[in-house]
Amino acid sequence: MELRTLRYFVAVAEELHFGRAAARLHMSQPPLSRAIKQLEAGVGAVLLLRSSAGVTLTPAGTALLDEARTLLGQADRIRVRVAAAAGAATITVGILGDSSDRGAMRLATAYRRRHPGVEVRIREADLTDPTCGLRAGLVDIALTRAPFDETGLTVHRLRTDPVGAVLRADDPLAARHDRLELADLADRRWFRFSDGTDPIWQAYWNGGEPREGPVVRAVQECLQAVLWNSTVGMIPLGHNPPVELTVVPLVDMAPSRVVAAWNEGDTNPLIQPFVRIATAAYR
Repeated sequence: MELRTLRYFVAVAEELHFGRAAARLHMSQPPLSRAIKQLEAGVGAVLLLRSSAGVTLTPAGTALLDEARTLLGQADRIRVRVAAAAGAATITVGILGDSSDRGAMRLATAYRRRHPGVEVRIREADLTDPTCGLRAGLVDIALTRAPFDETGLTVHRLRTDPVGAVLRADDPLAARHDRLELADLADRRWFRFSDGTDPIWQAYWNGGEPREGPVVRAVQECLQAVLWNSTVGMIPLGHNPPVELTVVPLVDMAPSRVVAAWNEGDTNPLIQPFVRIATAAYR
């Protein structure tokens, strides 16, 4: 029973879907299915029941999931202890914009509990760099939001958040409490990012259209642009703006993906343990 195969199994068991698990593991679905079948043959039990609706765990699968998580956690602790003994027990984490995300808070608590000997350095990036300094070598891993140019990076989805338009509370459109469409905002000024910002990132937060409006770099600048100038823009639902502002769901916008990203081929032994704890913390 290989650790890699157990990681494959845990991904399918947590996603309850082979396609989503394959995307999470950055592999195609056929070799993932073959690995799970080989694992079932090796343990002599059916672990997963497959149907058109997705995947469910058998009692044997539930038992293996508990044991696999324990074993993978132990393997991670071994890697981290070896890294610490080799003098490499520091990881620099880039965080985009809002460091108060509850997933990040849970991650910090879980990581400190499991790896108290690792020094975690935090670099909070502004909204003009969705990779939080990865490409410049300023961080080892980024907790950020997609989409952005993923060339040369490995990107792992942690969560998806629907988005909404952030407006002044006295804006006429604020009365549309439950839904807006991008067309409702076509003639409005939006906050936007400076020239040179990743065009994929810029296009997403501009709703796929060129926009006019004030240039911002930080979350608070976005909110202040709305408050002072009645600018509009997008923000993930679940964020609580000041009482003078409100957020109305945008029903025709793709959700924002919270992701962990790191440079392809990075052999830092602290990265994979961090990603696995983050996956559970943001679930």
